[in-house]
Amino acid sequence: MSDNGDRMRGVVYYAIWATLCAAGAGVVIALIHTRFFAFNPGRSAAIQTLVQGIVTALAIAAGQGAVALVTGSLLTQLGRSLNLTVLLGLMIGALDFVMYFLQMAVPATELGWIPDIAILILATVAITLIGARAPAAVS
Repeated sequence: MSDNGDRMRGVVYYAIWATLCAAGAGVVIALIHTRFFAFNPGRSAAIQTLVQGIVTALAIAAGQGAVALVTGSLLTQLGRSLNLTVLLGLMIGALDFVMYFLQMAVPATELGWIPDIAILILATVAITLIGARAPAAVS
């Protein structure tokens, strides 16, 4: 029972870390977008653009954290544990940064909200599955 509880605790920490990494990437992109890519006729427009970008990034990051938590929980129920969770969270943040930057710099790559969210969900699941470690064999 304790082993399962320890694995689940690790999943919760991983989900929080993944959320923080995704949020960090989104906030950095919101800052870059506001400074270099957005048309802001005044200070209040720049602040509004920045705040909207940050709020959107935080909402998406929270969703990715929830996906990481659910995926990790399912792995725990299957007797698996997560390995290299710090690296996995950084991979999620890096993926977000690259995807957001590409869509900002090359607008033709923007697919729309539904495909973008689907890509982020599938990537979060895939990255979490990469870290799944099979249960140790009982001898």
